[in-house]
Amino acid sequence: MAGLVLLARADVDRVSLGAQSFQPHLLRVLERRAQPEDVRSAFRELRRAGFDNLSLDLIYGIPGQSRDDLSGDLAEALALEPEHISAYELEVKPGTRFTHAHGADLERQAEAMEGYFELVVETLRSAGYRWYETANFCRSGKQARHNLGYWLGRDYLAIGIGAVSTVGGRRWRNTPSLGRYLASNGTPPRELEELPVSTRRAERMMLGLRLDGPLALDEVDVDEVELARLEQRGLVVSDGRTIALTDRGRFVGGAVTARLLA
Repeated sequence: MAGLVLLARADVDRVSLGAQSFQPHLLRVLERRAQPEDVRSAFRELRRAGFDNLSLDLIYGIPGQSRDDLSGDLAEALALEPEHISAYELEVKPGTRFTHAHGADLERQAEAMEGYFELVVETLRSAGYRWYETANFCRSGKQARHNLGYWLGRDYLAIGIGAVSTVGGRRWRNTPSLGRYLASNGTPPRELEELPVSTRRAERMMLGLRLDGPLALDEVDVDEVELARLEQRGLVVSDGRTIALTDRGRFVGGAVTARLLA
């Protein structure tokens, strides 16, 4: 508790907890050591320390997860009354140990993802949360300001092993090697990537359309023919100056964005 109070006094104003699930059998699948009561206890301690901006992370599509499991996770999260909830679809890279262990179940879960996503949105919206970004929900005024910097195309500076920064049209990543990082005497080796205007405008669309607000058309390159088609299908809305996804479009956001970029 003393450490949390010190953080609060040091102007740390937001804490995010990675609950992922409140179902012990799913936590075992994810090889998570923290148990549901650990999350609840941490939440209570943070509140007692004075934090009034707390976030919870959840994952759906876990092997063995049912719709009832997900409903239970959402209910558990809402019972803690966080100001912010992030709900992410499980993403697994091909060829990993996890994929080999759960391949068949992951294929079954892939078919259920759309329904899970709709359940998350419906449940959290009904509880009064704003669906302000594809995977993020908040109480009034409690958006994740740090992440908004990415989604709005702002510069950001990151510090540490493997950290990625984007400043002034250039992106770099510090070495992910601990040994090389420690041996660098404060100037770690970096991978540098120049970002041409075309890349920056494409990224602006990919990230900007994740938000529930309009994106200025003069900041992106849009296929006008495709835009008209998507408007007719009720997936996007545009007033000639801005573009935004409809609710229907947000459920298939990645596909819509890909069509616009074509």
